[in-house]
Amino acid sequence: MIKNLSHLLNGSLSVIFYFVNTVFWATPIFLLSVCKLIPIAAWQRFITYLLDGCATAWISVNYINQQIFSRTSWQVSGLDQLSQKDWYLVMANHQSWVDILVLQRVFNREIPFLKFFLKKELIWVPVLGLTWWALDFPFMRRYTKDFLAKNPHMKGKDMDTTRRACEKFQHKPVSIMNFVEGTRFTETKHLRQQSPFTHLLKPRAGGIAFVLSAMGDKLHKLIDVTIDYPDGVPTFWDFVCGRVKQVRVNISVTPIKEIMDGGFFSETYFADPAQRARFQTWLNGRWKHKDELLSSYNSTQKPL
Repeated sequence: MIKNLSHLLNGSLSVIFYFVNTVFWATPIFLLSVCKLIPIAAWQRFITYLLDGCATAWISVNYINQQIFSRTSWQVSGLDQLSQKDWYLVMANHQSWVDILVLQRVFNREIPFLKFFLKKELIWVPVLGLTWWALDFPFMRRYTKDFLAKNPHMKGKDMDTTRRACEKFQHKPVSIMNFVEGTRFTETKHLRQQSPFTHLLKPRAGGIAFVLSAMGDKLHKLIDVTIDYPDGVPTFWDFVCGRVKQVRVNISVTPIKEIMDGGFFSETYFADPAQRARFQTWLNGRWKHKDELLSSYNSTQKPL
């Protein structure tokens, strides 16, 4: 009983801390985003540095929150390979909304500030939606095959949107994050997909192919992140309450040049079925290795 009350108090104070910190940093971010509307390239780049500085401070204060209330043990390997001066494409397995907090904490001040590709509908999330927009998070609208069959003139529009979004990342190092499974892992989804992996859903190549096609000549390295929760997959509430005892994160870095020179990806991806199959096979191989790593951890996808 006392333990439950302690978790409730912990979680409530932590959520208030997250909320106050978010509103505090959202204010200068909104104001700076207005200043960024002045159409002078050098000025816009300067404001972008200030915006990312505010975002980095926001995540740093969230880290203090976690130190006070979460008391989680962290095992992270691979950080020594990283730099804030490189352009990165980041991919990871996805089990919980806590994954985002994990990635932000692990990579804060280690690589350029993470930019997530988001569904267009998320722009309406109170406070956060406009903050993500101000920080140049790309908002995507993916069209279904049925929609494109009825509206053929919209074919390729999602790629155009990606290219325009990535144009903003040409002049300053950036880290572009993509959950290639497309959704969080659940047993129901795993069974529905008939996934060949024990701990993972099937990876979707399209998202990272969009980024590689738009920015392959600018990106330096691919960061492949494996996230594991030894005690079970937590909810956000579990995390803020301090119920998550341990998080394991494995980081693997591959030069983008190796992917290109190895023939796994080329600019013909969207026009060449053989190229798409080759890239999917390469990605499945990465996912097989990730699955084996999670098995070696005795990982579980059961809720905490």
